[in-house]
Amino acid sequence: MKKKFIKISKISLVLVLLVILAGSFVRMTGSGMGCPDWPKCFGYLIPPTNISEIEWSPNKKYKKGIILRHKGKLIVSKTNFVSKNKIRYSNWENYTKHDYSDFDATKTWIEFINRLIGVIAGLSTLVMFIFSLKFWMKKNILIINSILIILGMGFQAWLGKLVVDSNLAPYKITVHMLMALLIISLIIFSIYKAQEDEKNITRDTFLKNLVLLSVFVSLFQIVIGTQVREFIDLQYDLYGPNQKNQWLSAPNFYFYFHRSFSIIILLLNLGLYYLVKSRNYDTILIKKIGFIIFLEIVVGIVMYYIDFPFMSQPIHLLLAIILFSYQFYWMLNVKSLKNDL
Repeated sequence: MKKKFIKISKISLVLVLLVILAGSFVRMTGSGMGCPDWPKCFGYLIPPTNISEIEWSPNKKYKKGIILRHKGKLIVSKTNFVSKNKIRYSNWENYTKHDYSDFDATKTWIEFINRLIGVIAGLSTLVMFIFSLKFWMKKNILIINSILIILGMGFQAWLGKLVVDSNLAPYKITVHMLMALLIISLIIFSIYKAQEDEKNITRDTFLKNLVLLSVFVSLFQIVIGTQVREFIDLQYDLYGPNQKNQWLSAPNFYFYFHRSFSIIILLLNLGLYYLVKSRNYDTILIKKIGFIIFLEIVVGIVMYYIDFPFMSQPIHLLLAIILFSYQFYWMLNVKSLKNDL
């Protein structure tokens, strides 16, 4: 049962990472409003593939909650009915949560797939909880943690609704990202507690503090990165997808800070590698961390000098999340000496 729990926990972790990757792809392609409502898409479980599906038609069955694009605005059906030869406005009301009404089938399905992956990730965490019940007599912390993960996934889904209803308000997107990091941390904690083994624990207070610092530094860098991303989104709206060379023609403060702060992250982790090596500790994790930092810097350079190649932004974010995940897991495996007292 222990192995099964660890396996489903790792699957859940991968799925949450995929949700973040998909969400970043949604943002990169400007597909966040591909579905104007939540959790359905234009009122349908399966989204439309052609604009004709969301335009009024005579002699057609409409269910309550179906959303159409009519005269440049969104309208929603108030009840179940069959349309006549002419539209009867008494059957419809204006969609008032936002005024976004564009339709692009590709963007709609990109957003739908993003949501679908999120649902699968949520179901996976539910299976985690079911498996955690077997630990009731030994490690009931796993049950409590699994409940927190499910609550976190539910809260994250609610945040997703708020993001759509607000027409992608930037600060809500940032909160959405931070919540994803919290869920990842909780899943990693479950994996750690399930396979906890004193033989794999390092007792070093100074190393513990440095690893803890590296976690907070990476978290701070991710938050600053979301501000840079918001700036890029504004440039996308200003110049469009065909003028990527203009997106960073006049970078803001957050961009320069984010770029310079990466040097601090690099130096801090080089120091960690030197410390681990000099004290003859296991270097597997710090080597993985170092490799991810290297890839992260390379992708950052590519985005700047080669004008944001396809998928470079989602990969850049995914690497940052993986870096944070490894550092957080490492932090759990390093204990202070005072714990022995």
